[in-house]
Amino acid sequence: MTTDPPFSSAPKRPTARFMFSHPAHVLALGFGSGLSPVAPGTAGTLWAWLAFTVLASWLTDAQMGVLIAASLPLGWWACTVTAKNMRVLDPGNIVWDEVVAFWLILWLIAPAGLGAQFAAFVLFRFFDAVKPGPVGWADQTFKGLDARGGFGILFDDLVAAFCTLLVIAGWRFL
Repeated sequence: MTTDPPFSSAPKRPTARFMFSHPAHVLALGFGSGLSPVAPGTAGTLWAWLAFTVLASWLTDAQMGVLIAASLPLGWWACTVTAKNMRVLDPGNIVWDEVVAFWLILWLIAPAGLGAQFAAFVLFRFFDAVKPGPVGWADQTFKGLDARGGFGILFDDLVAAFCTLLVIAGWRFL
């Protein structure tokens, strides 16, 4: 019978060496954007914005939707593996949750100008960082160094994305 490392073990600090030690780490750490020493969630969201802009020039809307859909289970796996290896329930350096959630927002508001995209960025960062109401509930619901915890890492950002989209939809109807 194998056991997981104890919670009392010192968490691993993510470095480039740690990131490149496993493919899941590369994805979960947002291809390095999560290694930012300051506001890694914001860095990951900015990376997502840039990546979406580049990908949108090559992919159709349907292909982008497939990419986002595929990024969810792949991200679930990557977040689960990376959090377990870091020995931290929801490491701030894991930013794939921000990436896929912000891709979803940008995809659903397209075609949107730079101003609308910036507003979406600000709203999403607010909901993700402050975690008001349903986002806070989602953040506390799924915890652990297993698949449940990996899902939880993604879940609160998807709820933040939903809240962002609700505000944008309400704003458009005013």
